[in-house]
Amino acid sequence: MQEVSRSGAGELRLDALIADLWWRVRLLNTDILEEEARAGVFDAREPTYPVLAANLRARRDNLVATIGVLEQRAGSTSEAA
Repeated sequence: MQEVSRSGAGELRLDALIADLWWRVRLLNTDILEEEARAGVFDAREPTYPVLAANLRARRDNLVATIGVLEQRAGSTSEAA
């Protein structure tokens, strides 16, 4: 059995986490589109824009920001190794 260094295992877990978060972003995008279609309102600036879609957008945007930080961390970790 091949031994994996501590930093290598951590890097693999971080990559897996990032991939999982991107998958969740895609799910949220689908949910947002479905809610917009159900309401018939696609512009978030409209007063009748669905509250659920607005909340899902905020959640998605937070996940994308988190992914950015994690990708920077993964990049700095791989440079240090």
